[in-house]
Amino acid sequence: MEYTTLGDTGMTVSKIALGCMSFGSSDWRPWVLEEDEALPLIERAIDLGVNFFDTANMYSRGESERILGKALEGHREESVVATKSYFQMDDENPHSGGLSRKAIEQELENSLERLGMDTIDLYQIHRWDEDTPIETTLRALGDAVDRGKVRYIGASSMWTYQFAGSLAASDRLDRPRFQTMQNHYNLVYREEEREMLPYTQERNVGVIPWSPLARGYLTRPHEDVDATDRGEAEEHLYEHPYREGGGPEINERVQELAAEKDVTMAQIALAWLFHKDWVDAPIVGTTSIEHLEQAVEALDIDLSSSQIEYLEEPYEPVRVSGHD
Repeated sequence: MEYTTLGDTGMTVSKIALGCMSFGSSDWRPWVLEEDEALPLIERAIDLGVNFFDTANMYSRGESERILGKALEGHREESVVATKSYFQMDDENPHSGGLSRKAIEQELENSLERLGMDTIDLYQIHRWDEDTPIETTLRALGDAVDRGKVRYIGASSMWTYQFAGSLAASDRLDRPRFQTMQNHYNLVYREEEREMLPYTQERNVGVIPWSPLARGYLTRPHEDVDATDRGEAEEHLYEHPYREGGGPEINERVQELAAEKDVTMAQIALAWLFHKDWVDAPIVGTTSIEHLEQAVEALDIDLSSSQIEYLEEPYEPVRVSGHD
C-alpha cells in the first residue's frame, strides 16, 4: 500500500479508499453484500493496508455504517472513517434529509451510533442543499467539530462556484472549511478538470473521486457491461454520459493497453487516476476480494506520458453529471 496526506488535514490515508456502498442489504440494491460477506472483504482491505473507509448514512439505510463500525472494532485508531449525509432517510420524516441544523445534528448522532464511534474523522455533505443557506450548514458542521463529534468536514459533487463560495463563507464566519471534495471523476467523465480540480489543487483541498471505474463501465468491454448483475440492475449507470463523448473508444483503448501490460481494465483505469497529482485517493467500491487485491496491485502500474495521452485523446466534452 502507498499512503498520502489528505489535503491539508494532516491525516495519513491509503491511496485507495474503500467505498462501502457495496455493504449492507441486498434488499436495498441486489448487488450489495450482506454482513457475512462484507466483513471478510473489509478485513482483507485492512490486511492490505487500506486505512481509509468511505460510507454514507443512505447506503442500505444505515446498514453500511453499522457493518463498517463492526469491522473496524480494534482498528479504529489507525483508521480514517468518512461518512456523509443529505439524502432523505425516512420518507415520513422531512428532517431526516437535507442540510438544516436539525437534520445535520440528528443524522450525525444516528451515524455515530451505527458506527459505534465517538468521533467521525471526515463528515461530508453528500450533495448541495438548495433549500438551506450554506452559512446555516457551515455553522452546524462547525459546531459538531467544536463538540468533538467530527474532526474535519468535506463536500461532494457541486458546481465550483458553490464550493468556492462555501470556502469564502467559512472564512467570513470563522468556521471550519471543507477540507475535501468527493467528486465524479474517471477516464470517461473528466468534466471536473475544467474548474473544480484546478481549484482544489490551488486551495490544497483533498480530492477523493467517486465512481473511479465509471460504475463498472471501465472494467470490461463496453458491450459486456450489461451482462453483469450491477449492469442489469443499476439504473444510475445509464444516467451518466459514459457512452457519450468518446467513451466507447476510451473503453477500447483501456482494453488494448490492459492486454499489452497483461493487467485488467480496472487496473489501467485506476492507474490513470493514481498518476493524477490532484487526486488523493479514489474511492474504490467492490464486492470481490480478488478485485480489491487487483486494485491495490494497480498502484505498481506505471503509465508513460504517451500512454496517458493515448487513453485521454478520444475524450470529448459531455453533459455535467452527478450533482443531483
